Amino acid sequence: MIEAPARRGLHGSNGAAPAAVATRPSLGALWEVIAEVPDPEIPVVSVVELGILRGIEWDLADASTLVVTVTPTYSGCPATDVIMASIRDALFAAGVTRARIETRLSPAWTTDWMTPDAKRKLRDYGIAPPDGMSAPGRLTRETALRRGEIARGAGEAPTSSLAATSRIDVAGISPLRHGAAVACPRCESRRTQLLSQFGSTACKAHYRCLACLEPFDYFKPH
Repeated sequence: MIEAPARRGLHGSNGAAPAAVATRPSLGALWEVIAEVPDPEIPVVSVVELGILRGIEWDLADASTLVVTVTPTYSGCPATDVIMASIRDALFAAGVTRARIETRLSPAWTTDWMTPDAKRKLRDYGIAPPDGMSAPGRLTRETALRRGEIARGAGEAPTSSLAATSRIDVAGISPLRHGAAVACPRCESRRTQLLSQFGSTACKAHYRCLACLEPFDYFKPH
């Protein structure tokens, strides 16, 4: 967990910390609070499992304000405002009276940042999880963790930024055209057929299983 260092003016003349600072929840506990916030479009997966939570830390300029850094799945995601409000409400219920949620768009979110539990839950929910074929040149979760671009665990905040911006490779914009077979989340057959590039939401495609004949959504890798 990362706590903001002590600053001048935060302590009274007797050296005691103000009550609001002394009793604030730990970053680890608040990380667990946010881990209970579900994605509004896929409620079986939390925003932490989805990989969009970058980090949390107490503001250096105001020790009573919690700063939450989030990277949306894509800049136009209609669920972003709901997610922000849900995080703020959950923190308030946990005793955080002041929270500032910041959006970070670089490096861009990729399905590689989803946790294994998230992909398992997607499959159990009837949605085929991304198969790991993210767009070429995109920053993987492992690389981002190594560079400190996303938080590794409870309360860990980013410690560095990318030294340079990667060149954009448009070859991965439509990975469904690669022709890789998508396994049915119900019967696991790979005899499946793409029906539409878009499913119930823009981040999913609609498929049909030719074995069990059931339709299903596929969370598109990117």
